[in-house]
Amino acid sequence: MGTPPSLLLPLAVLLAAAAVSLQTGATAPLGKEKTTQLHFFLHDTLSGKDPSAVLIGRNALHAPRPDDPTPFSSVYAADDVLTEGPERQSRVVGNAQGIYVSSGKGQLSLVLGMDFELTDGPFNGSAFVVYSRNTVTRPVGRELAVVGGRGRFRMARGYALLRTHFLDNNNGDAIIEYNVTLLHH
Repeated sequence: MGTPPSLLLPLAVLLAAAAVSLQTGATAPLGKEKTTQLHFFLHDTLSGKDPSAVLIGRNALHAPRPDDPTPFSSVYAADDVLTEGPERQSRVVGNAQGIYVSSGKGQLSLVLGMDFELTDGPFNGSAFVVYSRNTVTRPVGRELAVVGGRGRFRMARGYALLRTHFLDNNNGDAIIEYNVTLLHH
């Protein structure tokens, strides 16, 4: 039993379209995978006249208390500066833009979706993306997942180890040390 002639033409057109699609979707080879280690400090400032993170939403049932500047259900937009050292006057090496949600009911825990772009040095203009939970109350041993990248960090994956360098429990201001390991092309 053969293929009916009425199906041959549509099948041929479909196969030709698939072949064209495969050819036009081709990109330059990615090259060998590299490992890059990064170290910097993130300055997240919720207080003052020029904060780097601002509240954009919160459930009315969870109003802020003086001892909890980021209560459960709070959503923040952030444009945090990244520096070489823990001092704000240290050389700026990039910025982290994105959002974070206060997702922990019993302890301060944030889910971050952030793009970390480097603006200085050999990786200027390249970025990696973190989407992960950050259990803020643990001063060391916090690990975030790197889920992508762009520029020189194309196809990035990896992890960031965090350590709280400074945290003001009254206003939420923080300086976080990042040690990042990236695998990328």
